[in-house]
Amino acid sequence: MLTEFSINNNHMVMEQNGYVEASVNLDAVFHALADGTRRAILTRLMNGEASVSEIAEPFDISQPAISKHLKVLEKAGLVERNIDEQRRPAKLKAENLKTAVGWLVDFRPLWGTSFDQLDELLIQMNSKQNEGE
Repeated sequence: MLTEFSINNNHMVMEQNGYVEASVNLDAVFHALADGTRRAILTRLMNGEASVSEIAEPFDISQPAISKHLKVLEKAGLVERNIDEQRRPAKLKAENLKTAVGWLVDFRPLWGTSFDQLDELLIQMNSKQNEGE
């Protein structure tokens, strides 16, 4: 089981080795993105800032539950909340998403290699099947 110490220690090692920018906690970003409701909230916020009640509208969960999701997104640096009279509208902060995508892009060559190998295997299987007919 990962403890808070091991997560923070792993993050420090990643920062020191250039795997992540010091200002972005990728663990927090990916934790935030791991939940479908939080991803849907981010999608909603692409259209502009919104209050908790506006965000909660399409969901079958309470406003306090939405607030908890927003806190996770805030901690990850994906959402910013302002004080606007009685409202606390949330606004998307895409910079940390860009860092997470940048980290994932490093794996793109592996995706291409895997698909190329699959294509080659399927071509071989197809040609063997055609030879057998």
